[in-house]
Amino acid sequence: MEQIKRPLGRPPQDSKKKPTKTTIIENAIQLFLQNGYQLVSMDDVAKKCGVTKATVYYYYPTKADLFTDAMVQMMLRISDRIAEILSTDKSLKENLNVMVKVHLRATFEIDLKAFTKEAKVSLSDEQLQQMNSAEEMMYNVIEKAMTTAIENGEIPNRNPKFYTQLFLAILSVGNYRDTDQNSIFSTIDEMAEHIIDFFWNGIMGNK
Repeated sequence: MEQIKRPLGRPPQDSKKKPTKTTIIENAIQLFLQNGYQLVSMDDVAKKCGVTKATVYYYYPTKADLFTDAMVQMMLRISDRIAEILSTDKSLKENLNVMVKVHLRATFEIDLKAFTKEAKVSLSDEQLQQMNSAEEMMYNVIEKAMTTAIENGEIPNRNPKFYTQLFLAILSVGNYRDTDQNSIFSTIDEMAEHIIDFFWNGIMGNK
């Protein structure tokens, strides 16, 4: 039987296992979120994946390349999850409430502002553009839900992009921590309720 050759330098693949590149990305996302950009090395990623460092470098020549793809893939998955939540038959308010709770649980122990600020200084303009484009996709999913809600008469007929950015600005308050790392409210459910009520009362006015 003729042996199928892989491209020179390409690490071996087991067809029954998850693709190596996928494994690298998934583990890199975890490490970057847990430890930040600066404290994660390519060797750390290789060890967590159970592969050689050369394998990681085969797919990603630099840590900045790995970080960029990891964040882009993470945001694409988040976009899909947001779309799934916002496309149910429930009202926009109910769907946003679910989305807020999912977001707060996923980011409870992550300082998002510090995390992104730390990494951006190490990325090229092209890499930053890739991340910005993926981030914009997340916003577009929410904006689409706002547009649908306007068309259905759920919310006043105003600029859906403004609604989206207003919602995201209020949502960011949920990640606030004081010097003792305490949130404003004691539970995620309570925080979500206040975020949604504040947003909803703001856009609905006296309705």
